[in-house]
Amino acid sequence: MVDEAWRVLAQRPIQVNPIKAMITQISILVSQEQVNLGEAKLGIDRLVSALYGPTQGCYDDPGLDAYCQRLSAMDNNSLQQEAMGFARAMHDVGLASDYHAIFLRWLLDNEGSDILPTALGLSNTGLDCLVTYRQLVHTLIQEAIYPQTAQAVYGLAMLLERGVLFDAPVAPSLWRQIHLNLHPDVAASLTLAFGDQLPARVHLLAGVMSVLGQPLGVAQGNNPTCQSARAISMWAYNDPDYLLNCIVQVACNTSLRMHFEGKTLDSHTLLQGLSTALPFDTDPVSVVLVPHLDKLYIEMGRCCVSRDQDPHKWINPEFHGWYVGREFMIAVEVKTGMLKDFDGFIERFYRSYHPLYNGNIPVIHPQPVGVAVTSSQGRFIGWHAVTLIRVAFDQDNVMRVYFYNPNNDSGQDWGNEVVVSTQGKGEQYGEASLPFEQFLSRLYLYHDDTIQVGIKSHYPMKQLPMLNEWL
Repeated sequence: MVDEAWRVLAQRPIQVNPIKAMITQISILVSQEQVNLGEAKLGIDRLVSALYGPTQGCYDDPGLDAYCQRLSAMDNNSLQQEAMGFARAMHDVGLASDYHAIFLRWLLDNEGSDILPTALGLSNTGLDCLVTYRQLVHTLIQEAIYPQTAQAVYGLAMLLERGVLFDAPVAPSLWRQIHLNLHPDVAASLTLAFGDQLPARVHLLAGVMSVLGQPLGVAQGNNPTCQSARAISMWAYNDPDYLLNCIVQVACNTSLRMHFEGKTLDSHTLLQGLSTALPFDTDPVSVVLVPHLDKLYIEMGRCCVSRDQDPHKWINPEFHGWYVGREFMIAVEVKTGMLKDFDGFIERFYRSYHPLYNGNIPVIHPQPVGVAVTSSQGRFIGWHAVTLIRVAFDQDNVMRVYFYNPNNDSGQDWGNEVVVSTQGKGEQYGEASLPFEQFLSRLYLYHDDTIQVGIKSHYPMKQLPMLNEWL
């Protein structure tokens, strides 16, 4: 259980309630059972303390009211120590304690805002962002950070670290988000998903901070909505003001409009999508957006039903954004399901994305790609939507593809020694990765641009049989 908790936390998911429940269960088992834990005790102590006692002032889990009284008796040096303890535990484990939320609110109520950067564990980038948008950040804390939404503290810290607020439309969009009056139907959905201890608008605002701070922490839950989860993640990663605009449309009007080849699509008028129920097991932004995105995605598919090619050729650029490559490469014949021109498919992917074959041009915008997911025995399971984020050498000089997988857990065994890594191979939080050839062995669809820039590679193409061992 301890190993599993650490493995999942390394992926920095937004929805951490299952992991919190697991840690609570671990704590109960350890306190009840007299067992020799050995080296596992250190990992257990770090997990439990991160939730229930990350600092000297709350190490004994005194309760929130008692902790506030302790804060009132602390001098400035003790408060600084508390701030460093909270930040260290949060960034180390990926969990924010309820006490951390109380601490931030107490600082703002008691003229302790100068300690806020330390409490959030900010680098120079995050500090610059906080100083520039101080009033907005303070308001976000006051409006959305409570013990019930404590995990949003980590989202806020990462939002500042990413420098998202320096994107000109984002700060005014967040001010608009703060003052939203939710449609009763949207408020009812959020209340059903997250309870009524706090207003629905608070949960949504906290969710917005988490998604903008952790765009690779979005997950589809137990729902067949990988396309919608991927879209939310891509927009949070690459186009945050567009995501905020979508949230406002749905939150206020329970409708989302998109265009497909010049035709306006309104989710309010569309039939049901892939998901047959509201996705209550996801983050607040997904609870609000996914039902509408799901409908729009399916409707775009209906618009392509008479075409003899894979509909994602037209859907992906319209659904995700202008930055999706307009050239469409697919390895499968749609009508037969058989491979077609696989040699050309492979060569084009090398020329487009492998740094040693494309003039060392990095991936500029994350790109939607499709993979053929296989079981640990190598048997085909189904098609799956992921996002190609970057291609780079790892510390062992292995060229790897780093990608986002909207499944709740990206660490998967796809058979024939193709095991997806989520940490220890150069991954940033939330990324999954595979060696370039292994990823290519499961790739069946990608986008590319016809624009050719930079120095053309003179490296000879790798021989195709190298892929055979992974297929």
